[in-house]
Amino acid sequence: MGNAGAAEAAQAPRSMASERAFLGASALLFLACTARTVAWSASMSAMGAMPMPGGWTMSMAWMRMCGQTWPGVAASFLGMWVVMMATMMLPSLVPVLWRYRQAVGTTGGTRLGRLTALVGVGYLFVWAVLGMATFALGAALAALEMRLPALARAAPVAAGLVVLSAGALQFTAWKAHHLACCREMPGHGRGQRGNVGAARRNGLQFDLRFGLRFGLQLGLQLGLHCVCSCAGLMAILLVIGVMDLRAMAAVTAAITVERLAPAGERAARAIGAVIIGAGMILIALA
Repeated sequence: MGNAGAAEAAQAPRSMASERAFLGASALLFLACTARTVAWSASMSAMGAMPMPGGWTMSMAWMRMCGQTWPGVAASFLGMWVVMMATMMLPSLVPVLWRYRQAVGTTGGTRLGRLTALVGVGYLFVWAVLGMATFALGAALAALEMRLPALARAAPVAAGLVVLSAGALQFTAWKAHHLACCREMPGHGRGQRGNVGAARRNGLQFDLRFGLRFGLQLGLQLGLHCVCSCAGLMAILLVIGVMDLRAMAAVTAAITVERLAPAGERAARAIGAVIIGAGMILIALA
């Protein structure tokens, strides 16, 4: 017992240092991604937007400029998208990663850092896949709207309907299920703790067997639940303006509140009510 107590006492300072390093790295990553997102937004604003029939403007993010290739435009959009998602999701993701680190326990600072990074990589990979699909859909729709004036004139009403539908989605059982999974790490239960213990007993093979199998898998699962939970809110961002800082801030605040508030489902419904009201206003104005 004495040796065990001494070992725990010796481990405590290392654990505290590891958690401080994790929080510090998270804060630096958030600040760097935020600064880059603001710079990209300013750059897009400086490029202007294309006036469209119906009294609205189309973002240049969906268009190929002179001298650009479509693969280059897609790569630029994907980089912008991943950084923007990191900015928007980190406030609600960091507490989940913190709980994950507590569940894994003391595996050494370097190993624990690698495991946490694997979860983050899996999480952002899901958002990157969504970003590729979003660009393909957005570019195709932009091309159609430039060719078909009637479709462009209907865009403001369609945007209002998207916002209205996004608000209604906040009240569904589907939203509640995925939100609950986002609020707690997927797979974080009795079976998961048993796998953690088995991986600890494997010692040197912890990173290979536990990290690759569970860290990346949990990141992918969490990313999928997050994408589903945020589907409505992200749709609002896309129809209002993918690089609009005010829209990004509002969506980020909504995501963070419903993820971290004690009563997340009630918070999601309250946000849904506000969104429905905004959708009705947009339709009336259109």
